[in-house]
Formats: sequence, structure tokens, C-alpha cells
Amino acid sequence: MSNKNSTQKNWTSWHHILQKEILGNKTLIPDGANLLIAVSGGQDSMALLNLINDMKRQHNWVVNVWHGDHQWHEKSEKYALELKNYCSKKNITFFFDQGNKKTISSEEKARDWRYKKLSERANQLFVENQKEIDIYLLTGHTNTDNAETFLLNLARGSNYAGLSYIDKKRLLEHHIYLIRPLLIFSREDTKKFCQLQDIPIWEDPTNHDLTIKRNLVRGKIIPILETMYPGCSKRINSFAEKMSNYKNEQNDLSKLAYLSCEDAIGVKRKLLNSLCIEARCTILNTFLKKNCTKQLSSKNLTHLASSIFEKNKGTIDLPDGFEIVWNKDYINLEKN
Repeated sequence: MSNKNSTQKNWTSWHHILQKEILGNKTLIPDGANLLIAVSGGQDSMALLNLINDMKRQHNWVVNVWHGDHQWHEKSEKYALELKNYCSKKNITFFFDQGNKKTISSEEKARDWRYKKLSERANQLFVENQKEIDIYLLTGHTNTDNAETFLLNLARGSNYAGLSYIDKKRLLEHHIYLIRPLLIFSREDTKKFCQLQDIPIWEDPTNHDLTIKRNLVRGKIIPILETMYPGCSKRINSFAEKMSNYKNEQNDLSKLAYLSCEDAIGVKRKLLNSLCIEARCTILNTFLKKNCTKQLSSKNLTHLASSIFEKNKGTIDLPDGFEIVWNKDYINLEKN
């Protein structure tokens, strides 16, 4: 950290931790980047906004804010106006979209609407910037959100891929990246930061609605688990990170296994059938992903692998107008 940074009155340990994270990963948010921060007005997004805005001169960032009003409560328009004025005082460009509460009445629909509008605004920024600099969408997800997502996905019956850690960086479109810089912090961290910096918070009252699944996990389930097993949220995050590493390892190993089973004629059936059912499903999934945009469910993959194992010859229809065909020696994809 430079001397200039260390002498800033508002520079805190949280600034230092985030600065270290960004300097340690030059591709996360590169210098000179054009940023669009999704700000709900809650503690996480307000902490993100202020941390990034305090650091923008060190990295030559252009900071923009987007706020989406779901109209889920009667004060939503008032909150949006106050947030706009807050950004105006800091000379931050503010973008605003208002949704129809009837069409975005669920968590899933609201999330889809937010990312759709964020992408539209990002594309607008990209077009307006004649230098065609990539746009970085920043959201305030913390590792507490990750623990909540893990528990929700576990309850739904997700496989190991669904239980892995939230990606810090993901390409949404060819020039738009989604970045989650605050995964190194917890919600307790963002709360303390906002309190210390006297940062205003516009909390959505629907956050206390326990009929919303995530709110129930956040407000009831995790506190109970923390009472039973203090520090469990951190351990859940640690396990989710291990699952991400496991997923990456499995992806790499499945590619190598697939290459060993493939030649110019097709996939070698005898070699594939010498493996356990789980490995056969993974290799077949890798094989199918090369051509089929729609993925098979784990149940259908198991059925396919079992059929190829049991029958010396067969044909099964697949999505996207393909069929998988096999004989005694080889497995191939053909168009219907």
C-alpha cells in the first residue's frame, strides 16, 4: 500500500484487505477498468460502493452505479431517489431501472430481471466508450451469501458442482465480466465497515420476510447453526471452496479420460465400459457437451451409460436433433 493510501483518513483494514486481493490478482479488476456497481442500498452493496470509490484513484477506475427498484415495498422509490442523491454528491454516474412487481414477484424472476437490466446498462456503457474497454459488473456478494447458497442448494439436492464456491469472476458476454470482490468478507464485516464509516443504509423491509427462502436461511437457520456450532459459516465456506477445487480437478481429469477413450473413429466402447458407472457418465457427458447445447440430467446419463454397457448395439435420441449410436467397438453422435 502506498504512502498516499495509508494517509487517507477513511482508509481502513478492509480497504487494505481488498487492495491486497486486487493487487494479488491483476485480472480481477484491472487498472483503468470501467465499473458498473449493482447497489441495492443494503449494507453489502453500500460497503462495496464506498470501498471501490475510495480506491478508484489508485487504479484509475471509472465508477458507475446501477440500482434496480423491484417496487416490493412502498418506500422503494424514496430509497432510490436518496441513493441517487448520495451518488450525485460523490460525482458517481447513477443508472436506475424500475421493475413491475407483478412480473418479478419471486426471487428467481427478480434476479433474472436484475441481471438482464445490468447487462443492458453494461452494453450501453460499452457502446458509449469509444475505446471499447471491457465492462466489469460488481456485486456485493459476501462469503455469508455463499454459505446461504450452499445450504439452499444442498437442500434442493444439488450435485457437487452446485455446492461449489461462488465464482469471483465470470464472463457474462464477450466484453462484460461479473465480479464479486467482497467474497473475502462476511456480512458482519460489511456491517462493521458501514458503521465505522457512517455510511447510510437503505435496507429493503422485505429482507425480513421469512416466506422468502434465503431470508429464512439468513434470519433463522444460520443463526441456529451458529449457536449449535460456532463458526459453522466459515467452515461451510471453506468446504464450498474445496468443492470448487474438486469440481475444477474433476473437469480436467474428465477431459484427459475422454481423450484416452477417443480416437478418429469414435469413443472406444470397450475402454469406456472398463470404468465404473460414475466415470462412464462423466466421460459421456464430456463427449456430449462437444455437440449438444442442452445437457442430460444425471438420471438420463446413468441410463445412457448403462444401455451402452449392457447392449452391444443401440441408438438413443438426444436433444438438439442428435442421436447417440454405438456398436460393439465404438460410440458416435449422428444427426437425426
